Amino acid sequence: MNYIKALQHPIFKVISQSAEELKIDSYVIGGFVRDFLLGKETVKDIDIVAIGSGIALAKQVAKNLSTKPKVQVFKTYGTAMLRYDDIEIEFVGARKESYNENSRNPVVENGTLQDDQNRRDFTINAMALNLSESKFGDLLDPFNGTDDLENKIIRTPLDPDITYSDDPLRMMRAIRFATQLGFTIEKESLNAITRNCERIKIITNERIVVELNKILESDKPSIGFLLLEKTGLLKYILPELIALKGIDEIEGQRHKDNFYHTLEVVDNICEHTDNLWLRWAALLHDIGKAPTKRFHKKIGWTFHAHEFEGSKMVYRLFKRLKMPLNDKMKFVQKMVFMSSRPIALVNEEVTDSAVRRLVFDAGDYVEDLMTLCEADITTKNPKKFKKYHNNFKIVRQKIVEVEERDHVRNFQPPITGEEIMKTFNLKPSREIGTIKEAIKEAILEGDIPNEYEAAYELMLSEGKKLGLTKVG
Repeated sequence: MNYIKALQHPIFKVISQSAEELKIDSYVIGGFVRDFLLGKETVKDIDIVAIGSGIALAKQVAKNLSTKPKVQVFKTYGTAMLRYDDIEIEFVGARKESYNENSRNPVVENGTLQDDQNRRDFTINAMALNLSESKFGDLLDPFNGTDDLENKIIRTPLDPDITYSDDPLRMMRAIRFATQLGFTIEKESLNAITRNCERIKIITNERIVVELNKILESDKPSIGFLLLEKTGLLKYILPELIALKGIDEIEGQRHKDNFYHTLEVVDNICEHTDNLWLRWAALLHDIGKAPTKRFHKKIGWTFHAHEFEGSKMVYRLFKRLKMPLNDKMKFVQKMVFMSSRPIALVNEEVTDSAVRRLVFDAGDYVEDLMTLCEADITTKNPKKFKKYHNNFKIVRQKIVEVEERDHVRNFQPPITGEEIMKTFNLKPSREIGTIKEAIKEAILEGDIPNEYEAAYELMLSEGKKLGLTKVG
């Protein structure tokens, strides 16, 4: 079958011409072909296989392009890459691979197109379109990838035990593609992931996190996390989530399964935000419940201070997975730490003081926090569901009103430490902090407005209590 219509972009003619000049065959393979057959029009990257040197072909293509793009060469991998028209194009020579047991880095030899298709992870990624002048657009599909696309199946070209054992990251990729595309992993392939799940330990955490992020960025991440749990991979990657599984019962009192609840929260939040780190916060918001779970005869199951414990666990988890220990991690920590605050507000009368403190503590992230808390409503009781959401609407309205009136987001005190020092002729001391704290508390409690004059009067009053005298 010919798919010349897939190759309308002018870059393909340039690649074809360049390959003819080098007297080698070339093919576009993998994700570009898959996405075209799925009807996706956006092209971000193209993989080219040359039956010969991929690096030489990349250089010849760059030479033939009017823009003369820079060619990045990766000699270790025998690959080269250039950018053209906002598209990343990677060139590689056709190769066959063999692996040893303790590494996912293969021994590479030059090979045929068939060798190269054999080494691909899935049938839907092994399809190739011929770029030679005489067969331009011809599809080479030795493993019936088009059928698997039509039937929405993830399948390996060769024995799945060999495919996954050779490169265990492919297990994560299978689950990621199933999640992104809404496909089913073929039964024998799924069983092979379960059999080989321990092999994931040889994969670097950085590579694993790339796949986790792509699962979290999908429309319904629970599909992926349920597959990770079912195949045994999750216990090696995120044991903190596995620890949430199960329902304990003592004296007839039970608690909900916090693992499945967490996945519901993640799916809920994905309907309202594309923010990857807020999605991470949803995934981790209850991880502190496993280590803090206790049973008390009078009150039943408790998870006292699970938010505080969870926020500490976020740091350890990010560090272990080699994730960024920067503002993104601090954001996730803050969301986890504050995840119950708005919920506590809706269970009682919403006072201005409580809302001021919420806005003060959440700062610019108060909207994200509210989105997380609304996603946390997973009750199946329609009356309760409606009641909780209506209560959160009240809290949101209060936040707007309080913020407009009191300006406590990213709060800066009307009276600075320097002014306190000058007023009472003080050197840096504990008294300055005491006065500043008293002013802040008075504003948050609503005792005084967030204005200079009122804060100045309170400063004088607090200074007098501390035995300080105004100078001048």
